[in-house]
Amino acid sequence: MDLRLLSSFLAVAEEGHFGRAAARLFLSPPAVTQHVRRLETDLGTRLFHRNPVSLTPAGERLAVHARVLLAAADAALEDVAQGAEASRPAVRPLRVGIMGHGSAELTPAAINAYRRARPEVPVHTLQLDYTEHVSALVGDRVDVAFVRPAPDDERVVSDVLTTEQRIVVVPARSPLADARHTGATLSDVADLPFFQLPEHTPRVFTEYLYFGGPPRRGTPTALTPQEVLLGVVTGDAAGSGIKSFARYYAWPGAVFVPVLDAPWESTHLAVRAQDPNPEVRIFRALTQALARHPLPGAAPA
Repeated sequence: MDLRLLSSFLAVAEEGHFGRAAARLFLSPPAVTQHVRRLETDLGTRLFHRNPVSLTPAGERLAVHARVLLAAADAALEDVAQGAEASRPAVRPLRVGIMGHGSAELTPAAINAYRRARPEVPVHTLQLDYTEHVSALVGDRVDVAFVRPAPDDERVVSDVLTTEQRIVVVPARSPLADARHTGATLSDVADLPFFQLPEHTPRVFTEYLYFGGPPRRGTPTALTPQEVLLGVVTGDAAGSGIKSFARYYAWPGAVFVPVLDAPWESTHLAVRAQDPNPEVRIFRALTQALARHPLPGAAPA
């Protein structure tokens, strides 16, 4: 039995009108009339009284069966669709690690561009602390990572994204706070009590934090920008970073001072060397393209 004929029949039975049934089914009235007539011919009996439209006894019986048959057909289609969905292999998410504020405005721009390009791939973001400069990638916890400075590990490759002036972060009551507009020099910041890092922090990050010099005399340990700022505003330590740090972490009581003679530092997108994941290549290419055309407010590479 043709389910299309049953659908037209049941629509007329429920609407009590051929025209309204046609509108409900997005068909023309002649098409619905033809469907009912074909069904009546197949069954050898009238299903409707005309003028006004009402079911005959045979039509009343058929309406009961039609509802059951159409409901069964809908259930069958839904079950098959669910089975097909369940049999599809799960799509592996792209895991994006972000150290601090990453590459400033470029970080969310790259993630959003990837999501538009690959909407079928879930994106999971993970905040990285200062010790996870390399370990999150080599430990397969993330697939790509926004970090600084460039990792010094043959298992990882990286692309320069932005390059910015170095700064130090000091309490508002520090004598160095007066240099927030004029800037300071490396000799001015040499004796600041920078916070400490755990021993397993990569050497390149330690050298970045201390401007290439030996560890300073601060006692607190910090692993994230929030911990750095807490140490600064409570007067326990000083921090260092890049210029965009001030846009993302403007805490009351913390002052950001440019270090005029310190080498500028770059942020990087790091990935595992020779990673075969095509999604990593796509994300990397999109991020490189965005880095070549900096967003307003972002520092060019």
